[in-house]
Amino acid sequence: MSFLVQQARRGAASVAALHNLPLFLIVFAAVALSHFTLLRLPYYWDEGGYYIPAALDFYHRFTLIPEYTNAHPPLPNVVLGSLWHLFGYHLLTTRLIICGFAAAGLLGVFRLALVLLRPEGALTTTVLTAVYPIWFVQSTLAHADIFAAAFTLWAFALYFSAQRPAARGLASQAHRVTIAALFALAALSKETAVIQPAALVAYHLFVSFRQRRAPSLRAEHLRWALTLSLPLLPLMAWYAYHRAVSGFTFGNPEYLRYNATANFTASHILSASRYRFVHLAWQRNMWVPLITAVACLMFKRKREPSKAILLAPATTVIALLVIANWLAFSVLGGALLTRYLLPVYPLILIACIAVWRAYTTSWPALATLTAASFLVALWWSAPAAYAPEDSLTYRDMIVVHQQAIAFIDQQYPDARVLTSWPAAAELYRPDLGYTDRKIMGPEIDNFSAAEIEKAAGEPGSFDTALVFSKNFIPPNLRRYLAAHPNSARGRDFMLHRDLTPEEIAVRLGGQVVFQRARNGEWAAVLRFPRSYDAELRQQRLAGYFNLNHLGHDTLNAFR
Repeated sequence: MSFLVQQARRGAASVAALHNLPLFLIVFAAVALSHFTLLRLPYYWDEGGYYIPAALDFYHRFTLIPEYTNAHPPLPNVVLGSLWHLFGYHLLTTRLIICGFAAAGLLGVFRLALVLLRPEGALTTTVLTAVYPIWFVQSTLAHADIFAAAFTLWAFALYFSAQRPAARGLASQAHRVTIAALFALAALSKETAVIQPAALVAYHLFVSFRQRRAPSLRAEHLRWALTLSLPLLPLMAWYAYHRAVSGFTFGNPEYLRYNATANFTASHILSASRYRFVHLAWQRNMWVPLITAVACLMFKRKREPSKAILLAPATTVIALLVIANWLAFSVLGGALLTRYLLPVYPLILIACIAVWRAYTTSWPALATLTAASFLVALWWSAPAAYAPEDSLTYRDMIVVHQQAIAFIDQQYPDARVLTSWPAAAELYRPDLGYTDRKIMGPEIDNFSAAEIEKAAGEPGSFDTALVFSKNFIPPNLRRYLAAHPNSARGRDFMLHRDLTPEEIAVRLGGQVVFQRARNGEWAAVLRFPRSYDAELRQQRLAGYFNLNHLGHDTLNAFR
């Protein structure tokens, strides 16, 4: 056993000795190969709702502000649009670009962990981050979060390197500016990335206040605080430009309401705080490393009592960054998505691995257990609600949508299709990868009884419907809620649930002609044989579709 441990240490040290370029190529190849079956999937949910259309605006017209006038910073659009010009606009191109940023982020994790742990600990942190479901899934999805995470993690690596006792006070101004530039690039990828440098500024200001009787130390912390404030400047410049061009500083009023003003209530913040705590400490089996680390702290003696688990400043800063993200994302953002916390998960894993290594020689077994639990969580989940993009469930959704749209394409090429977002975008935009032509039709908000009744009032506007699992609930949880309609969650489920394809067919006077299901995600095609005056039908369709599509596109840009 000791021989294997020694070999593992030597292997980790050899990896740590590699330069960044060959190491990046190795990590990129590993990421791409591990996502091989996902690289040609059509675009998913928010990709098709905002990020890809926004990048296509830059690709086609070199416009920094997409037509939705959404205030998200432009760096992902510029990167994707520019690389599409070099390599062509293809699904595979996009997925490989995202794999590249995921690989860069993992290399940043490795360099960061190498500062705080030994090589074997750094390699373990990187592998666990790579297989953690939230990171694994985002490694091919064209969301802004993976861009921001890559820049942020490299900034963390350089920052923690400069905070080591041997380097403290020796960091050059160029080194500090490089860190600030990386944080600025993260903020220009996604505006909420400024949380990280803002938390560090608060830390250095607090320490400088405590060191007011030590002028040299105080000056050093004030220099850090000043430098780490710089990433705010390019973000402010972006908002000024956005206002000058579009008339809106933070996006149009609906975007601002959804992501900010509507959330400033005590009830929302308390509810979001609870969800964010679950996201940090429980989601997709993150509880496994945390509970094993807590168990080590409670029931084991330290292997070397005189040594700290992590250097004191590192422990404080990691705790501060985790808490800052927990609190900030309990207020900011309308959707409570786990991907917003992407840069924080490696910090949690570093802390857990540091505790394992300090308390037990069996820490490789704990790391193996954690890796196994993460891999299981890619496919299986406890009976609890979660977003499909938190696991490979998102692939199930894409596949059933692909199959349903292919059926419509083949069987009803002239269909006018009633559906809801995101399927409306999948049908209407061939560049999302689901169809090679525009398929028109009216759009409704969801498949609840109220929305279906509205659609029933305009039967001439459609002759086909594409219905699907709008709000994903794991099958075992769905069965439990349906069997307990008198419980609080059961009542809420029954009140807001989407109708089944059979129920929709009965209410709209059609029949189910196609249906597919995969692990709780489903899609169905309904057909309504009708005969109407063609001219009147086209007029109704144009008015209904244009009105609904315009309002819906605007709303979906806010996600």
